[in-house]
Amino acid sequence: MMNTVINKAQEKMEKSINVLVSDYGTIRAGRANPGVLDKVTVDYYGTPTPINQLATVSVSEARVLVVQPWDKTLLVPIQKAIQASDIGINPQNDGSVLRLMFPQMTEEDRKKIVKDVKKMGEDTKVAVRSIRRDAMDKIKNMKKNNEITEDDVKTAEEKIQKLTDKMVKKVDETVAAKEKEVLSI
Repeated sequence: MMNTVINKAQEKMEKSINVLVSDYGTIRAGRANPGVLDKVTVDYYGTPTPINQLATVSVSEARVLVVQPWDKTLLVPIQKAIQASDIGINPQNDGSVLRLMFPQMTEEDRKKIVKDVKKMGEDTKVAVRSIRRDAMDKIKNMKKNNEITEDDVKTAEEKIQKLTDKMVKKVDETVAAKEKEVLSI
């Protein structure tokens, strides 16, 4: 029972970190990255559909992203969806593909992105600590209901704390890697 609480906490913490990594993939960091279009959807027969399900998205050069729809009639709707999104790039339409030219980033842009990266990391650490608190509460309730002993409580708390420390370190490493990537562009 106690291990179930710890395993669920670990699962939730790992999901929080996976969300962070996924969110980092959508950050526009100067070089072409197909991940920036992951959250952009196009109205396809009344259904909001991600661009990567309607077209091939590829990197043709370091700062050029090419979107080639499988159905040419979707070229203009995809272009409009990209323009309406918050990625801040105006696609060039040549009649068969869309080209997204990523401009060279300024120092100011990089610093702003690094600030956002750090904030997202802090939010993830808050989520991890919240999961720890919930797990600790469950363990204490189990003790209150005489389901586990005082020694079990101590052991579980130590395991949960070690798990939390490990996950926070993983978040810090992820933040540092993304920060380095943004600043090295």
